[in-house]
Amino acid sequence: MTDQGSAPAQGAAGADRAAAGSADGADHAGRRPAGASRRSFLTYLVAAPTLALVTRAGADALAPQAAHAVIPTLPAIADLVDLGDLFILAGAPTSALLALAVETDGTIRFRLPREEVGQGLTTAVAMLVAEELDAPLASVRVELDDARPELLFNQLTGSSNSIRSLYGPVRQCAATARARLVAAAAARWKVSPSGLTTANGVVRAPDGRTADYGSLSAAAAAPGLIVLGASPKPAAKHALVGTPTSRIDARAMVTGAQKYTLDLQVPGAKPCVVRRPPSLGGSVRSVANLAAVQAMPGVLHVVTVPTGVAVVAETFGQALDAKAALQVSWGPGPADQLSDAQIRTKLRAANPAPLLPPLLTPYVDAEFDFAFVSHAPMETNSAIADVREDRAEIWSGLKSPIVARETIAADLGLPLSKVTVHVVQAGGSFGRRLFFDAALEAARISKACRRPVRLMWTRVDDTRHGRMRPATYHRIRATHLLGEVLSFEHRVAAAETDFRHGLGEIITATVASLPSGIGNATLAQTLFLTTVKSPYHFGLTTQALTEVPTGIPTGSWRSVYSANTRGAEEIVVDELAAATGKDPYRFRRTFLKTEAQRAVLDKVAAEGEWGRAMPAGCAQGIAFHEEYKSRTACLVEIDTRDPEHVRVTKAVIAVDVGLPVNPRGLEAQMIGGLTDAISTTLRAGLHLDKGLPLEGSYSQFHWAKQRDTPRDVRVFVLPATGTEPGGAGELGVPAAVGAIANAWARATGSKPRSFPLDFDVDFTPYPR
Repeated sequence: MTDQGSAPAQGAAGADRAAAGSADGADHAGRRPAGASRRSFLTYLVAAPTLALVTRAGADALAPQAAHAVIPTLPAIADLVDLGDLFILAGAPTSALLALAVETDGTIRFRLPREEVGQGLTTAVAMLVAEELDAPLASVRVELDDARPELLFNQLTGSSNSIRSLYGPVRQCAATARARLVAAAAARWKVSPSGLTTANGVVRAPDGRTADYGSLSAAAAAPGLIVLGASPKPAAKHALVGTPTSRIDARAMVTGAQKYTLDLQVPGAKPCVVRRPPSLGGSVRSVANLAAVQAMPGVLHVVTVPTGVAVVAETFGQALDAKAALQVSWGPGPADQLSDAQIRTKLRAANPAPLLPPLLTPYVDAEFDFAFVSHAPMETNSAIADVREDRAEIWSGLKSPIVARETIAADLGLPLSKVTVHVVQAGGSFGRRLFFDAALEAARISKACRRPVRLMWTRVDDTRHGRMRPATYHRIRATHLLGEVLSFEHRVAAAETDFRHGLGEIITATVASLPSGIGNATLAQTLFLTTVKSPYHFGLTTQALTEVPTGIPTGSWRSVYSANTRGAEEIVVDELAAATGKDPYRFRRTFLKTEAQRAVLDKVAAEGEWGRAMPAGCAQGIAFHEEYKSRTACLVEIDTRDPEHVRVTKAVIAVDVGLPVNPRGLEAQMIGGLTDAISTTLRAGLHLDKGLPLEGSYSQFHWAKQRDTPRDVRVFVLPATGTEPGGAGELGVPAAVGAIANAWARATGSKPRSFPLDFDVDFTPYPR
């Protein structure tokens, strides 16, 4: 569920901590000087010799959308509020606590309290800063902030919410900086600031005098400077925002200069790997050959932690050899008796038949199974930890760093003030880095070894022992009569999703004060009700979730409940169209609720030549999805003539996000969602066998390779239809799932019911 990286960028999203270091006093390893803290950093900003500010949390500095996030007291509250609204409401009190600095050379540094995982967030935020400051984009440096507990609920990256929640506050912060620079120039020239203009990092007077921002930065920091009110530009005056822009870190990614967690040079940190149990959540009973392994070349430490046996060595190769040599006796895990068949039985038992009887009306019934799915980011779990008796310092790719810091401090028995957590850009996430498993594990190992460690999860570790999207089972019944849909009931049973990464706290704190509606729902149901909504006028529509505890480690996966739930619904929409003798595109168009929804559907139908003749075994599919104040439609063409290699050959996508900040980034997001949908609809899933996934690598997990993706992909970003941006990171998956499944159904004449469609164990599993 998250702001997610596009599939082409999975392995190309790292972090340059050397650049970040110059803004916060850190050295080139990203380490702070002794005694430095977040409080001292903020104090430094406010008292800096050049312009450096932390915008205040006053009403004039809050995001415009914060005012819109007032929750109405209505019975149908879930129909009016989405999860992003809850996030914005929860984060509003601290949304303006942003830090920006202008240096004497004109460099603008902005500290971003979110995570970059390949979704292009740093580029979009840099565009907002450059737009409001009237500065060149190349002069803006966006650096990831450390964990900042004072932000409360305002540092979690997820639910397609980063741009939605940051759009107002970032612009206000940059506009405030611009106002101070203009005021400094006015004071220097003894003129009214109202007559000055800014462009390309320069303040210009009517008589032709100019001053660049760097030369004004010291004067702009003067406490006594009189500054006029600062207001962000209206969208109509945007020159950069809304323009397709390439990633600001693209060169570093393609040249290998981008730094990931394990690229950081932390003095004394030694390579570390962990021997993990043969079933999920198993425990260590004993190690039979501990002394022999400790004597192996390069081995420095062998220690037991709750998640397995850790080996620290001089090189990763030596650590891996020692890990393989360990002879461990294991205790059972909580899911040892569970395999796919047992999970399916549990979910079906929790999901009774729909309550609404069809009576005398025609109806469509459908049941669907979706397998467990790995997040599969290109960069596996990793972290660096340096734990001492009186302090700890952690580096990792983290989307929920505040909860990570709090949890690690409690686990180590240290005061929160003695634990520093650095957020590092990560190579993909798709929800995986909402959890901080590697950071906590590295901290425990470092404490046990009394030295810094560089922990790496292997690909097998990440695939088998990482968290996964829960398996789900769906029952749908839709009744219709004389071309009208009278009712649409969808019941979902899912393996329980773990929300202990911070999202749960945000939802709980936000909805606790609501007098009705979602305020009375459970945590999972709240998330379900605020993300899964039917876009169609389908009479009496009900959607319900039941979660089943399994002991299997789960986590939010891109689109969370929507990918499966709305994907299944879009399949049934096609079957309803067939049952009523209607064309699938025209049927959707008839029942969609708004003109904005119909606009994206019409766009893909026109651009994709819906209804064109195709060879036998080939077909088109179409689907629609709306979420997080954004909407999209997807049309695909599929070739099933080779059953061993079913391919999506073409895709046309239209997307409306209200106000697009970076259309090129949106294209990448939608292509990423398409790739995720191709993978999980056709071949990618996890087989659970006696408490452990059989898959252990990309080759076994069958994620879509380049040859499996369409050569012809066109993404149409609709012009601005609103004044604020909607969410995009998770938007693209559900419609693509529906479109691919519908194309497959039309091409094969079969009804898709179990996903992925091709789910054979056609590989030899790695040993446990």
